[in-house]
Amino acid sequence: MARAFLIVMDSVGCGGAPDAAAFGDEGANTLGHIAAECADGRADIGRAGPLNMPNLGRLGLGAALRLASGGEMPGTTSPAAGRWGAATEISRGKDTPSGHWELAGVPVPWDWTYFPDSVPAFPPDLVALVCKLAGTDGILGNCHASGMPIIAAHCEEHLRTGWPICYTSADSVFQIAAHEEAFGLDRLMKLCADLAPHLHAMKVGRVIARPFTGTPGDFKRTANRKDFAIAPPAPTLLDWVAGAGRATHAIGKIGDIFSMNGIGKLWKGKNDSALFDHLDGLADTAESGSLTFANFVEFDSLYGHPRDVAGYARALEWFDARAGAFLACLRPGDLAIFTADHGNDPTWRGTDHTRERVPVICAGVGAGPLGLCGFVDVAASVAAHLGVAVQGPGRSFL
Repeated sequence: MARAFLIVMDSVGCGGAPDAAAFGDEGANTLGHIAAECADGRADIGRAGPLNMPNLGRLGLGAALRLASGGEMPGTTSPAAGRWGAATEISRGKDTPSGHWELAGVPVPWDWTYFPDSVPAFPPDLVALVCKLAGTDGILGNCHASGMPIIAAHCEEHLRTGWPICYTSADSVFQIAAHEEAFGLDRLMKLCADLAPHLHAMKVGRVIARPFTGTPGDFKRTANRKDFAIAPPAPTLLDWVAGAGRATHAIGKIGDIFSMNGIGKLWKGKNDSALFDHLDGLADTAESGSLTFANFVEFDSLYGHPRDVAGYARALEWFDARAGAFLACLRPGDLAIFTADHGNDPTWRGTDHTRERVPVICAGVGAGPLGLCGFVDVAASVAAHLGVAVQGPGRSFL
């Protein structure tokens, strides 16, 4: 019986979203701009030359980029040996839950709540609730920020006062950073879990625990991050497959993003390398008829938000090499889809996600163009491949 592997390269957009201007992102193109920077010799830190992704390029990654936005990837194979296309999102957000839910067949039916880019960013009643739940007299941060800089700015005061560091971004998110030993990892997780229902009722998508260790000037975030995400509003691809009696495997953040709905077994790891080890293992051991749904977050977290072009390029080349070995292990009849949930152009202004189309690259189902499709069509295609009923609005492109 056929198996399916749905692999999300977090934030690897390919430009061309028709509504990008409404998000202030007209012209953003994560993959295209990284390829251009590499080709022009401006990303030669720890690597050199044009962006080198022969395995996904052979399947049609360069062709998908051209279709989505007219961008180019020097050195990619044409014609492609896989099925390739580009997907457009309709949910009114460029965030992790919106992208993943829609890829799994469920567009977001509401407007997310976003906090204003002001100081303070959070209303007084929410601050009071955080203080009550944390048992503190105040919070630190209370603004839009990126994780590493805000921890650096408040680490010393956090260790002195015990107040949690609270911040947000352009996403619908409330993040809390705290020291694993001084504040307590269990205490941080309980604070986020207790706070999450209140924020979910406000249609804030996620409460994220961001633990760190170390001392001022010498701290690091740990692998114990946890997302407390609002549950999807309807059954997703994972539920469709599980409801049909099939095995489902979730790698990385997928468990958090889908609140464990429809997930049979969760595979976590301290970094993307460890997560890819799980993916390789499941290529060998996943059951017939099963779905494996994986997220690789470090493109986004380590290189997109910090606007590190060379780092992003290194991560893409590393991933492509791992993908080649993974593809070689697939069985006849298996489907592997490589896609993304949004963009995060490291050449773009600011530090936030960018509204983009995403590549859809398929192995195991022949060769040729898929054309432009919707995020929801990814779920419908996976379900059709597995012989599972499609319960959402998508249509199979296979």
